[in-house]
Amino acid sequence: MAKIAFILLCHKDPKAIIDQAQRLTAAGDYISIHFDARSPRSDYEMIQAALAENGSVTFARKRVKCGWGEWSLVQGTLHAVEAAVEAFPRATHFYMVSGDCMAIKSAEYAHEFLDDDDKDYIESFDFFESDWIKTGIKEDRLIWRHYFNERTQKGLFYAAMNLQKRLGLKRDVPADIQIMIGSQWWCLRRRTIEWILDFTRKRRDVMRFFSTTWIPDETFFQTLVRHLVPHEEIETRTLTFLMFTDYGMPVTFYNDHYDMLLSQDYLFARKISPDAHELKRRLGALYASDTTDFKISNEGRSLFKFLTGRGRIGQRFGERFWESETTLGRDRELLIIVSKKWHIGKRMLQLLRDKTNIPAIDYLFDEEETVLPDLGGIQATIEKRTRHRRALMRMLFDYYKTDRLAIGMDPGDIELMKDFYTDRSKTRLLEIETDYSDEWILGHAMRVGLAGERTPQEALDRLIPTIRQDFFYESDRIRDEGFLDMHILRENGTSEENAEALAKFLTIPEERALELAQTDGFFSD
Repeated sequence: MAKIAFILLCHKDPKAIIDQAQRLTAAGDYISIHFDARSPRSDYEMIQAALAENGSVTFARKRVKCGWGEWSLVQGTLHAVEAAVEAFPRATHFYMVSGDCMAIKSAEYAHEFLDDDDKDYIESFDFFESDWIKTGIKEDRLIWRHYFNERTQKGLFYAAMNLQKRLGLKRDVPADIQIMIGSQWWCLRRRTIEWILDFTRKRRDVMRFFSTTWIPDETFFQTLVRHLVPHEEIETRTLTFLMFTDYGMPVTFYNDHYDMLLSQDYLFARKISPDAHELKRRLGALYASDTTDFKISNEGRSLFKFLTGRGRIGQRFGERFWESETTLGRDRELLIIVSKKWHIGKRMLQLLRDKTNIPAIDYLFDEEETVLPDLGGIQATIEKRTRHRRALMRMLFDYYKTDRLAIGMDPGDIELMKDFYTDRSKTRLLEIETDYSDEWILGHAMRVGLAGERTPQEALDRLIPTIRQDFFYESDRIRDEGFLDMHILRENGTSEENAEALAKFLTIPEERALELAQTDGFFSD
């Protein structure tokens, strides 16, 4: 049976550290603590005194003053790892955690999970080829020597780097290693840890190199594991569930996140709010329990994106300078068909292609696979289509040699609708109003990743009404805009009522509109 030695780097809240150590060791695991040397000595002594009688707790032999992005974080980790290897000869795995982490599975489940797959768990992506780094410097992290902290000594940090550039002091990466990058929250087997410690003693050149790189906690262990361990024994993922906001800040979890956290395919989660006392109590009890039956749906990130997106309604697409004086054409008509059920929207577009002479294009701003003519690359991706939307539409009008063109849109594309309505061309809008059964909403949720095959029923019971309300909200936003020439086709409307709406939208005789409105199975799912 696996036994875990947790490697805890911390710098504050001694009571929370004591509680965490007691929780993790109560299930038979171990913990090795490095408490930042910048923190008060009295806090460290409080932790030592409280855990003195716990034989499953040890401390790093040397405390290091740690700084974000500095080598000191790796040095402190290595001190804690060395203490754990010496103190806990029965530990089979070493798991890196912070004071903000908590288990979201039971110890029994975690032990079985690690026993079932003899691998190291660590994010490990090629430093130069991957897009893991989203912002800030990249290659400069490695090829220049960094002696100052970019966060606290920004002037000195960049002055030193620029001086090295002027003097041509660029250095090479050690020739026999491939630099990797990834999250610092890893879980490694004992053999791997021993190999790493042996490597640190033998390869002083590599240690000197990493000691002056920037943010080495994202590259040091990631590189050494990939260098020392066969690739088939590495699982390129972390076992700690964490998310980031659009602003690059870690998402904090609170009391009402309990069910969502348990359904994720991870063993721990970060960051737990210090004020989430009920969540901490429940997760602490869970780790000590014998529960092993967890329904893993893994939809946490999709749910977070969906729920936060509902509160961010504003100008998604500002006017671009090359479009400020452009128009689709005064004499042209753009017909926008809006339906949340895309298959019904596409059904209407197909009717236009079959029954009228109006060219009709499916959801070109929502589906990458929408068939479009070759327009020189502007049609290649949704991002390009959206960015150059007016230019794209002008080219489509020209391609089809028409003054009337119909397109499909999702109700969530309201900023695009508003933009087209400001054009000097004539814009009409037809919203197809449909019913949403629980079964359809569930299928939609699974298609877009908001739910999975194993999402608990109680979670679905909360999610389905939320999604339904979101659909209604999107529809309300469209109607609140007061678009001119807006018409509604209703699933619950009569053929005559729908024919009237179609006749006005398409400016066709009501007899032809009635033929379209009476299409068999038009609203079927």
